[in-house]
Amino acid sequence: MSMATEELAERIRAALPPRVHCLEKRMFGGIAFMYHGNMLVVPLKDGSLLARVGKDGMDEALALSGASIMDMGGRSMGGFVVVSGDALEDDDDLGEWLQRCLRFVQTLPQK
Repeated sequence: MSMATEELAERIRAALPPRVHCLEKRMFGGIAFMYHGNMLVVPLKDGSLLARVGKDGMDEALALSGASIMDMGGRSMGGFVVVSGDALEDDDDLGEWLQRCLRFVQTLPQK
């Protein structure tokens, strides 16, 4: 796991609200933060963040600075965006992304 991944994972742990308990699972060469069995966010090796915003939240999320469509081998992943590390340097910005993801993931059934 890269230093950028571990550093972002530490910041995510610190930024998650106290009432939100996430399990961490190895995935995509990093750590997936899972909330009630659903993927919430994944810090990626280049310091960016895979953020789950849901299909209905895509347009709003993509309008934000640093966000782009998640592309895996030429296929986009609906409901997920990648947020560049530059857009996450500020802890408040990271916290806002986590809140955005939590709002969506809390609507999903527990797995």
